[in-house]
Amino acid sequence: MTTTGEEDAAARGGPLWWTRWRSAAFDWSLGVVSAVECAVEGIPFARDAGIPTVVGVVFGLLAGSVLVVRRKWPIAVVLVAIAVTPAQMGFLMGIVGLYTLAASELPRRMIVSLAGMQLVGTLIVTFVRVRQSMARGTLTLGDWFVPFAAIATSLGLTAPPLLLGLYIGAWRRLMESLRERADSLERELQLLAERAEERAEWARGEERTRIAREMHDVVAHRVSLMVVHAAALQAIAPKDPEKAVRNAALVGDMGRQALTELREMLGVLRSGGPRERSASVPLVAVAVAAVAVEGDGPSLGELEELVGQSAAAGMVVELSVEGETRSYAPEIEQTAYRVVQEALTNVHKHAAGAKTRVRLAHRVAEIAMQVENGPPPEVGSASAAGLPSGGNGLVGMKERVVALGGVFVSGPTEAGGYRVSAVIPAAA
Repeated sequence: MTTTGEEDAAARGGPLWWTRWRSAAFDWSLGVVSAVECAVEGIPFARDAGIPTVVGVVFGLLAGSVLVVRRKWPIAVVLVAIAVTPAQMGFLMGIVGLYTLAASELPRRMIVSLAGMQLVGTLIVTFVRVRQSMARGTLTLGDWFVPFAAIATSLGLTAPPLLLGLYIGAWRRLMESLRERADSLERELQLLAERAEERAEWARGEERTRIAREMHDVVAHRVSLMVVHAAALQAIAPKDPEKAVRNAALVGDMGRQALTELREMLGVLRSGGPRERSASVPLVAVAVAAVAVEGDGPSLGELEELVGQSAAAGMVVELSVEGETRSYAPEIEQTAYRVVQEALTNVHKHAAGAKTRVRLAHRVAEIAMQVENGPPPEVGSASAAGLPSGGNGLVGMKERVVALGGVFVSGPTEAGGYRVSAVIPAAA
């Protein structure tokens, strides 16, 4: 089982340049064995060189102990092994040093060059020693044995540690690469999880905003008209019972319409809106389209009825349509309808009795709407019906229009009234 890079780094903590204590203990053990080997091999070397035996033993101990630093300075270990090859000592140091060099991160050209130097050195020394042995009569084989023994010995002491070191080095680099990729994937998964949580929280906030806006649009207009009619009904009931009956019927119709729209909206919320949308589509636009797609949302064809309801409530309102009438996407028609509806609701709330004009223009690439009212005929008449205002109507209208790529502008006019204008692209 492999570990990640962070877990591997946490497990390290050896002395000096060693990453682990067990690595240090292993290298020291190899160094002791190599020093003992070279010390034993230093005895015949001292005898052949004509120097004191103690000198040969000490030389062997010093040369063999170099293997301790094989992880830190592998080049130095290989060079020492090559240097003591003529003395016929340091076989373990040469094998382990060449393996460590081949498994290191050093350039491949340098590794091959040092391995070639060790191969040539071992070849020459073995050739000379075997030839001397045959000259002394120790070996009685033919002349063919000298080059064979030299080549076989040099290859046997050089090729296996070199190939094994290259293989182990490649395996270590592969494992390190896999650990880095695992760490990178883990970090990416954590980042994706955090972003998914942020998007989910943002989506929940947008959903709450969308529901609040839909509830406001459905309830505010109908209830405002109902309050206006109820106030008128209270005023005219003693004087004109027939008109009071008609106003009562209108109040009932508006209440039923409000309940129908609320029921349709709640049905969409229970069944879920269209979630499988392109990531490039703003969530607000998707939310606005939910009711229009799955529920029977209002359309531009119902504007005349909408204006008629305001007129029945006592508003002096005029509707004008410019351009060739055509159909649009459901979310566009619903947004245009809601803008006019909310603007008329604001007139009932803040400028009751003011003359109002509703304009709808069908253009080549867009649809424009404008609701403009004059100043109220009497100061304080706006509050006569006791209609509250939450201050979210204009914000909701702007969010709807901007979500479809349109432009929304509202503000007071020079004549003392108020104007609401919106333009929505036909291909929103």
